[in-house]
Amino acid sequence: GAGTFSDGKLFTRATKRGPVSEIYETFVAHGADPAILTDAHPHIGSNRLPNIIKAMRESILGAGGEVHFRSRVDGLLRSADGRRLLGVRCANGQEYSGDAVILATGHSARDIYRLLQREGLLLERKAFAVGVRIEHPQSLIDRAQYHLRPGEARPEALPAARYTLATKIDGRGVHSFCMCPGGFIVPAATENDEVVVNGMSLSRRNSPFANSGFVVTVEPEDTDLYLPEYGALAGIVWQKELEIATANAGGGRQKAPAQLAVDFLAKRLSRSLPRSSYHPGLSAWDLNALLPDGIARRMAEGLRLFNRKLHGFAGEEALLIGCETRTSSPVRIPRDEHSLQHPQLSGLYPCGEGAGYAGGIVSAALDGRHCAEAVAAAL
Repeated sequence: GAGTFSDGKLFTRATKRGPVSEIYETFVAHGADPAILTDAHPHIGSNRLPNIIKAMRESILGAGGEVHFRSRVDGLLRSADGRRLLGVRCANGQEYSGDAVILATGHSARDIYRLLQREGLLLERKAFAVGVRIEHPQSLIDRAQYHLRPGEARPEALPAARYTLATKIDGRGVHSFCMCPGGFIVPAATENDEVVVNGMSLSRRNSPFANSGFVVTVEPEDTDLYLPEYGALAGIVWQKELEIATANAGGGRQKAPAQLAVDFLAKRLSRSLPRSSYHPGLSAWDLNALLPDGIARRMAEGLRLFNRKLHGFAGEEALLIGCETRTSSPVRIPRDEHSLQHPQLSGLYPCGEGAGYAGGIVSAALDGRHCAEAVAAAL
């Protein structure tokens, strides 16, 4: 998932996939606020998450597990006939053998996809979504959602307001994603030549800004141009090219291209940009020229529609910052429906968001539980 840049959003619609409450209880046992057990939209906060992850790591160590940092997997140890996975080899030369390998990387671990492709293992393309981060003053969202009068402050008893917006335009989903009330927009690139933006909130959600991903579905056929050369990794190459173009538009040092929503709709460069939570800085750019035509056109229609649902969503205070590209994995690592092992390589259990089987912290945790149960049943 977002990994380092996660802020611990625990809301999920995957309630039929397993015991969600047990996932919440695990977080509480490792230091999360017990309020997540009853909140409608449970959230940990980027400031609190590191200590919770540290406590989880200590629990693993206390139970006899091991954690190896600086141990990037760059090879697979396979049986003589190549049909069974016996372990992994790391870039530092260390090898780890075992009866099962649960592969639970995040969706930005592109080196893992390339490794599996080099090993001749089947990968599948899947849909993902691309767009921008849209930022507003939190007071604007509060006013729209709580029906406050102009100038009226949000009552202290109420949390920073949030929204969820979704529609379909010409057969493709257009929707908000990972909404961060009282949040920040942050750089989330994994390589030096990219600009990728993401959103996060601290536990108190008290930033003066609200932001959300504003994205359009990208179907596998949209990346067919790259299919002959890159196969199932076509979506990743398409994604990467947009991230490089975004970095070039930003002008370097992780500055991001940005445009007022009203100027995006008018297809003109913004003469000035408002204050933003994105600290590396912004460069005025026409995002219509940066984004693929089909995405930009659907975003424009989506802005107009959502502005009617949430007053001011596409108004003069709405700022678009590019680009949001890491919503989910463009690749799925296939697995057997029952054993959860890769169909070509027994002992390999693709798991979680990077493998294409989850879309957030809780659904990834539930999938990890399922994989652990499958391993236990097979041993």
